[in-house]
Amino acid sequence: MNVKIDTKEKFSVITPLDAGIPANMSEELGRILTDHLQKPIPHLVLNMEHIAALDPVAAEKIALVQESFYLQNASFIVCCMKPDTEAVFEAAELLELMNVTPTESEAWDIVQMEEIERELLNDFDEGIDEKPERS
Repeated sequence: MNVKIDTKEKFSVITPLDAGIPANMSEELGRILTDHLQKPIPHLVLNMEHIAALDPVAAEKIALVQESFYLQNASFIVCCMKPDTEAVFEAAELLELMNVTPTESEAWDIVQMEEIERELLNDFDEGIDEKPERS
C-alpha cells in the first residue's frame, strides 16, 4: 500500500495514495495506522481524498483502529472522504461512531482541541487526587 506520511508538530497525516482499499489490504493499512501509537506524538489524521473504492472489511478495520487510538488516549480523525467511501461506512453503521471531518484543516483543529481537552482533564484529575492537608 502506498501512503504519504506528513509529520506535524502535534500529529501526523497519513494519506493513502491508492484509488481503493480492498479487503486484502485492510490488515496492512491497520498496521500502518496502529504503528503510530508507538510514536512520541501518536495523534493521527487519515486523509482519504484519493480513495474512490473502499471494501467494507477495510472500513471496519479503520473504525476498529480509531477505537484503539481513543482507548489509548490518542486522537484519530478521518477526513476528506468521497461520497462513495462515506456510503460504505454509513452502510456498515460505522460513520456515527467515528470522528470524521470534511477537510484536513478541520481534522487538525479537532486534534488540537482534543489535546487541550486531555490536558484539562489531566489537570482536573490531578486536582482530585490531591487531598487537603489537615491541621
